[in-house]
Amino acid sequence: MSKNVRVRFAPSPTGPLHIGGVRTALFNYLFAKNHGGDFVLRIEDTDQNRYVEGAEDYIVEALNWCGIPFDEGPGKNEKFGPYRQSERKHLYKQYADQLINEGKAYYAFDTAEELDAHRKQHEEEKKTFIYNWHNREKGRLVNSLVLPEEETKAKIDAGEHYVVRFKSPQDQTLHLKDIIRGDISIDTNVLDDKILFKSDGMPTYHLANIVDDHLMEITHVIRGEEWLPSLALHQLLYDAFSWEAPQFAHLPLILKPTGKGKLSKRDGDKLGFPVFPLVWTDPKTNEVSRGYKEDGYFSEAVVNFLAFLGWNPGTEQEIFDLEQLINDFDLERVNKAGARFDPDKTKWFNHHYMQQQLDLDLAKQFQSIRPELKDIDLNYMALVIGLIKERATFVGDFWDLSHFFFTAPKSYDEKSSKKAIKESTPDILNNVAELVSSTNPFTTESLQANIKGWITTNNIGFGKVMMPLRLALVGALQGPDVFDIMYMIGEDETIKRIEALVKTI
Repeated sequence: MSKNVRVRFAPSPTGPLHIGGVRTALFNYLFAKNHGGDFVLRIEDTDQNRYVEGAEDYIVEALNWCGIPFDEGPGKNEKFGPYRQSERKHLYKQYADQLINEGKAYYAFDTAEELDAHRKQHEEEKKTFIYNWHNREKGRLVNSLVLPEEETKAKIDAGEHYVVRFKSPQDQTLHLKDIIRGDISIDTNVLDDKILFKSDGMPTYHLANIVDDHLMEITHVIRGEEWLPSLALHQLLYDAFSWEAPQFAHLPLILKPTGKGKLSKRDGDKLGFPVFPLVWTDPKTNEVSRGYKEDGYFSEAVVNFLAFLGWNPGTEQEIFDLEQLINDFDLERVNKAGARFDPDKTKWFNHHYMQQQLDLDLAKQFQSIRPELKDIDLNYMALVIGLIKERATFVGDFWDLSHFFFTAPKSYDEKSSKKAIKESTPDILNNVAELVSSTNPFTTESLQANIKGWITTNNIGFGKVMMPLRLALVGALQGPDVFDIMYMIGEDETIKRIEALVKTI
């Protein structure tokens, strides 16, 4: 590519960033970095009625947590700034005026009530109302194409509300190209004359989007499938300004786990998984929405599973770190069809990344969420985690898998007790306690050799010894290797737990 690749992620700060938005940001980032280009963040906040306090900070924090920070954006490398559309509104009127002066756009003064009446009339005639070439100059609609120039000026000077509409062409076939979807043909006769600018001085998304992408020298627009219907208008606007259009790529939808319909927050609430990267508290309702970070997901796992929502490397490989994703990512390998969200697969990815973490780092995270462990030596906790993390998906799972390393059982699982305790159990456990006290050095290997040797010599079934021993140590028939547990909790604690169970029989 001859031009320096520049892509942008342009969310609206109207609430928390949906996981679909994070996927869009990720694909933009991967594409830019694969080509040595720039990843730009632009905040599209022209709709001030829907602006939500804290949403912009949330977007930035989410990108940073995912490890995909922007190169340019609000407060960072602002060579094409400002990067908030609300701070750029002085730019757009000149472009709307240019289109009007060149006959490519026009003023429209129709009120909402008048347009609604036209729609209802069309519905009664079983037609669809479209404001475009077939009715804009027929006198029923109030615009500068039919009004005398003096009357148009008088209306504007009098402060009447107006909009600037794009004059979409008639009887043309647009030939568009999308990197993911290939060649697209559009009959311009079905396009409506979209509003570009309003008399309150604010542009609509369409005009602001095109102007900003041009001024910021964006080379590729990678965005969600929901923007595909806008592609024709955006190409027409580039043509109207005689600007070179960027290349477009429209990403597939992220579908519900059932595969039908777009993934929503309601799906996450219903099935018990987050749809936002970070926890979000609605400033108006105080409703708290779960986040992947707070639910215990590693950012690397989130990035990995998001990459596979629509992209396929063409191999059997599923585990990709960020560097590998950058090296291998190609828009040509992004699918057109929607990508089904699989909550179980996201857990599978997290389990994998759990195993890659240093035990000491996991111990610090574990200690931070379990206040009762604040005085426990971190190195001891790291050793414990090394024994149990293979069975964990989240750091939050550690307590259920390891509590017996830190506290003695206060009760014994009823079902396990019935299975493990026999008439001979007290004598067997007393013998085991003596073996434990005589084991020197007190290591996993020595304990195993002594106890297993005693079982074999005395021709006792292993289950008769090992099940009640595990019950004494853990309180249930679960956990890692019994000899590892004994070594970790130490000789005195091991004997104390064995004696405690014997007293209950």
